[in-house]
Amino acid sequence: MSNFAFGLGIGTKSATGQWLEVYYYAPLLNADDALIQAVAKAVNYTGGNQTLELAESQLKHLEAAFLSVENEQQAELTEILEGTQQPLVLCILETDAEPQSTPEVYLKLSLLSNRLVKPHGVNLTGMFGLLPNVAWTSEGAIALDELAKRQLSARAQGRVLDVISVDKFPKMTNYAVPAGVRIGDASRIRLGAYVGEGTTVMHEGFINFNAGTLGVSMVEGRISAGVVVGNGSDLGGGCSTMGTLSGGNNVVISVGENCLIGANAGLGLPLGDRCTVEAGLYVTGGSKVTVLDDQNQAVAIVKAAELAGKPDLLFRRNSQNGQIEVKTNRSAIELNAELHKHN
Repeated sequence: MSNFAFGLGIGTKSATGQWLEVYYYAPLLNADDALIQAVAKAVNYTGGNQTLELAESQLKHLEAAFLSVENEQQAELTEILEGTQQPLVLCILETDAEPQSTPEVYLKLSLLSNRLVKPHGVNLTGMFGLLPNVAWTSEGAIALDELAKRQLSARAQGRVLDVISVDKFPKMTNYAVPAGVRIGDASRIRLGAYVGEGTTVMHEGFINFNAGTLGVSMVEGRISAGVVVGNGSDLGGGCSTMGTLSGGNNVVISVGENCLIGANAGLGLPLGDRCTVEAGLYVTGGSKVTVLDDQNQAVAIVKAAELAGKPDLLFRRNSQNGQIEVKTNRSAIELNAELHKHN
């Protein structure tokens, strides 16, 4: 019995029974056949992509199933969940097809933030229609049409219900904290972000879903949806990368390894390894760029898109004539090595 993803979760529903969110403590990718077969017998799973809401009484059967295949981590999870009054869900995905439910979306976003799959490595087609807009509060997820009464009830008890955000996505750190990262402001990293080991995200840094860093990086700017930043690359304060939802169309914006995007700069094309974009310069695929030789003489004028993915480039703006110029970038490796010395 094949399996793409598996997760036992505990979630939140609205008063009308709509799933608002699901927390998966230890999602699995490509779980072995023995585990899936044992679980199938315990909960009557018959194959395919299924989201099963569980009764608390089924946890004992699941615990026995996990122990029968020596998966102590999942068995421990069932013990922790025993006695809960919160909704329980078992999501089993035989294939990576388009998600069909909110729990499926949360499982796939959890795979990303647990670094089990890389950005663009999971099918998220149609996910926005499956994610309700939720009030994320100091008491967890609350349906928007229930928020006012919950706030009033809290006030009546002498406390304030703190509304942290109103969004389809929660912050990642309430669902996964991957090893080896530093995060200045957790509210600026959405569930579904992939934060590579060794990455530091400063207080103004932002990482959207299905995007992130593949290794050691210093993030002080914005990594938009779908953007992938290679190992050893840094995003300076206030800089921005153009995501597919904000004008990038079907072009996947990416940053190669050992690159530097300067403060308040912007990127709208795939960048090769060891490239630098000067502070304050926004380069899109349609930008006209003057190509310089080793003597700083202009040899051609091209669209920046023609340089997509090429390594060892320095993009800068000529302070006298305002033109965007590009030349060989000889200092990127030394600069990034210094930046990461104490990362």
